[in-house]
Amino acid sequence: MKDSTSRIVILGAGFAALTAVRELRKRAPQARITLVAPKPEFVYLPSLIWVPTGIRKGSDLILPLDTFLKDHAVEFIAARVTGLENSGRTVLTDQGPIQNDALIIATGGRFIKKLPGIEHALTLCEGVASAEAIKQRLEKMQSGRIALGFGGNPNEPSAMRGGPMFELLFGIDTWLRRQGKRDKIELTFFNAAAEPGKRLGEKAVSGLLSEMAKRRIDTHLGHKPLSFSEKGVDTEGGHVNADLILFMPGLTGPAWAPESGLPLSPGGFIQGDEFCRVPNTERVFVVGDAGSFPGPDWLPKQAHMADLQAQAAAENLLLVLDGKEPIAKARPELICIVDTVDSGILIYRDMTRSWLLPPSRLFHWAKRYFERHYLRVFRR
Repeated sequence: MKDSTSRIVILGAGFAALTAVRELRKRAPQARITLVAPKPEFVYLPSLIWVPTGIRKGSDLILPLDTFLKDHAVEFIAARVTGLENSGRTVLTDQGPIQNDALIIATGGRFIKKLPGIEHALTLCEGVASAEAIKQRLEKMQSGRIALGFGGNPNEPSAMRGGPMFELLFGIDTWLRRQGKRDKIELTFFNAAAEPGKRLGEKAVSGLLSEMAKRRIDTHLGHKPLSFSEKGVDTEGGHVNADLILFMPGLTGPAWAPESGLPLSPGGFIQGDEFCRVPNTERVFVVGDAGSFPGPDWLPKQAHMADLQAQAAAENLLLVLDGKEPIAKARPELICIVDTVDSGILIYRDMTRSWLLPPSRLFHWAKRYFERHYLRVFRR
């Protein structure tokens, strides 16, 4: 990078943002890097599935970033983004404007919570508080029915997060059996698609449905949810009784995106090209759940994919600052261990392959090992 005085600003403090920090610092030791997020902390969202069943406490998953920021010589500004000006050169926040010479948007997406009665459903990936609320409801529940499902974005069908709901479903089933309550508490999985999880691959769909059948989990598939209430879920195909509703809505882009002047996808995400660059802008990149990218229709909204995009964006940003053209592309790849508390189902997909390995205790422990490996840098 010719100009080491250029100020690089990164918005967010999740997987994509922190991977971008590491990649930039590795490639440009003298770069001026500023991270903007509401709090200097990282929440390890993949392990939220273990909070309701007691494998993890919510506090285990909230990691202060003080040491990380110091080790990587990053300035931190505690603020919430409210918009952009000057084609991205000015970031508007509730703490005032922040100038930059290059920008990476990694703020994540947000859930579409428009269905009537959505307040009657709990959403796991909203954060630690929601996961803990699910745990409290499960502990109090002695009988009845739990309905679990996930939705999508009608204008961008790939913008969904179904994997954690499969994990929550199987994890709750295992936990209820251990507690001796499964015979008194029924489970129903509902989804608008007749083949939920199809983005994971054909083998994954059949494998997941087979696992549900083996566990005596009822299904209500192929019917669009219409509303929620204290009594359950109303769909186009009828009513699903439920004493507890766990639902993951579809995703859309940041709330401030429509007023940012940046190009948006049909689903409301900030548009990124194959290099994670925002079209028709200079030195503005988007990564992770905030963006919409070219690629296969199964391109995942997943931490692993966000990391790959962040690596590519960091490399390309430095090339652009050096007066060169971007070259790095994030390869489409999906890696998922659908955890069941005592085992795991490994699912993999890329542009040429798609496969599923059946439940094994090894995959559960592999998921726990990866968690420890990933978080070691924040726990020093």
